[in-house]
Amino acid sequence: MSQRLSNDLFQLYPFPGGRVRLKRLYLDLNLHRLGTTGKPFVYANFLSSLDGRIALEDAKSGKTYLPPQLTTHNDFRLFLELHAQADCLITHGGYLRALANGKLGNILQVGLREDAGYLAEWRIANGLPPQPAIVIASASLDFPMPQSIEKHGQKCYIATVDDADPKRVDAWQKQGVEVVFTGQRKLVGGAPLIQALGRRGYKSIYLIAGPHMLDTMLRDRQIGRFFHSITHQLLGGDAFKTLTPGAELGENGYLKLVSLYYDPTSPENCGQWFSQFQQSLPET
Repeated sequence: MSQRLSNDLFQLYPFPGGRVRLKRLYLDLNLHRLGTTGKPFVYANFLSSLDGRIALEDAKSGKTYLPPQLTTHNDFRLFLELHAQADCLITHGGYLRALANGKLGNILQVGLREDAGYLAEWRIANGLPPQPAIVIASASLDFPMPQSIEKHGQKCYIATVDDADPKRVDAWQKQGVEVVFTGQRKLVGGAPLIQALGRRGYKSIYLIAGPHMLDTMLRDRQIGRFFHSITHQLLGGDAFKTLTPGAELGENGYLKLVSLYYDPTSPENCGQWFSQFQQSLPET
């Protein structure tokens, strides 16, 4: 798919609007300054179609995949700017398995692309380490460890449930990886994990895990900011993944709009919205 990188977006909210530059749009938010070790600032970013698909499932294999027409250059540019502001990234075992199989690209390091070197310089100028720490959320503890984490000197943790397989826990600990336990749940707990990371000195945490981790963080009211890109296309498909796979969220799903931008150029001149929300409870 051919795409044209636009330098300008249209600000739809807050009012009044007007043209704004794409470059540094999210970098200038300075998210790394919004958290403390007592209350780390957690933010997440997702891309979806108009009909709410974030991924589709192959009918024959049942495996999930990201349709190439859903991704855009401008969205990825903003993803990198969010990425650069974190002192800690939370990913999950499924991503590492897909990375090892060559199905997804490596997004564990900042500023390695030729056109994104300014992000690495920005981190140093703003007092952040060259690369963020990595947290791998996994109940099964069954995933390969990417060599790039050790190569770039990144501190690495594994977050799991209290009743995780003790043999696998021991195996990871013998490799020098710290294992963080987050309670008696089927999935890694949101609030216990963020509190544990705060105790270890992290203030700015970027969630690059899947929808289950987003769901957990929303229920535990840990999301400080939610970024959502919506491409103006209907993907369809009988089997698909959406943003929140669990039970009803209730008031934990209430979001308040912070900003909204319109990009008319991609994908294929259909356009997309870049939105920013914060969790909000209704007024009483």
